[in-house]
Amino acid sequence: MARIDLDLAHSYRPNPQQDSDYALLPLKMTFEDGGAYALLGPSGCGKTTMLNIISGLVQPSQGTVSFDGRDVTALSPQQRNIAQVFQFPVIYDTMTVAENLAFPLKNRGVPADRIKARVGRIAEMLELSGQLNQRAAGLAADAKQKISLGRGLVREDVSAVLFDEPLTVIDPHLKWQLRRKLKQIHHELKLTLIYVTHDQVEALTFAEQIVVMSQGRAVQVGSADQLFERPQHQFVGHFIGSPGMNFLPARWRAGVLTVAGQDLALDAPGLAAHPTLTLGVRPEYVTLAAPGAANALRARVARLQDVGTYWLVTAALGDQRVRLRLPAEAVPPAEGSEIGLQLLGTHTCFYGADERLIEEARA
Repeated sequence: MARIDLDLAHSYRPNPQQDSDYALLPLKMTFEDGGAYALLGPSGCGKTTMLNIISGLVQPSQGTVSFDGRDVTALSPQQRNIAQVFQFPVIYDTMTVAENLAFPLKNRGVPADRIKARVGRIAEMLELSGQLNQRAAGLAADAKQKISLGRGLVREDVSAVLFDEPLTVIDPHLKWQLRRKLKQIHHELKLTLIYVTHDQVEALTFAEQIVVMSQGRAVQVGSADQLFERPQHQFVGHFIGSPGMNFLPARWRAGVLTVAGQDLALDAPGLAAHPTLTLGVRPEYVTLAAPGAANALRARVARLQDVGTYWLVTAALGDQRVRLRLPAEAVPPAEGSEIGLQLLGTHTCFYGADERLIEEARA
């Protein structure tokens, strides 16, 4: 395993002049030895480019890649000792499951007894033990991708195992099981794993640290709790959560916070330096109050949805909309009824004109 340090930028265009010319804007990042990481973001945000730069499939146009302090920028994936699992299965159909799993070890001259033991362990982890003697050609796509995962995990000497959206072809009802399996495998084998996905559930289930990416930037690195509770950027608040964070334009003056034309008492002098301000609060942390209650905003129920595990209420404050979640067993307010909304509390976030969190400002 290896500690991986990135200090780089990358453009697929010669002589990039502006941010939009870059697939990856300048960044410095460290992946610790033995860590489980996810690169999370929408299509085109740069996550696969970063993965391919780590693996050596792409050489950065600027900067360096280091493994355990050694510059590997010019080295191939083989020289970096990387295992990579792609979106679609990469296996040998004419070989059995056991032969496919053993192939990376045989190529490196590992003794037969060690190959047998390692293949058996990985097959058991991926629930392939009963299929070891079957030819891969006759297996379903799910099983083939399990083999592909196993081929990436079977080597003990790799610097890191990289996954590029490996569960895309997996049947939906098996995805949850495989995510949990990968997490279990990480705990048992202590491999350095880096996993690319656009699916927040996959990232939050699998990874210890998540790199949220947008338009070539790594906008926040943190645990699932950190991303949910204190998004460092409005994009993170929007992208993480179901539904995402509410954002409302606001103004603070001398102890009064004005939101949607209504005033709330708020002692937050750290907001004074920010004439352009956005309040962010997750639907889980918006609470109902009686209309006219102290420090509550007057609103009207615009839409009520029964999601099954909770009620999703959309409330109108003039031309602004706020969503809140109520427990499934709660009696929700009727559509069109007037309600009060409590937005301020320890979970409230404030963002400046650059859409970044104002750290010194808390409700």
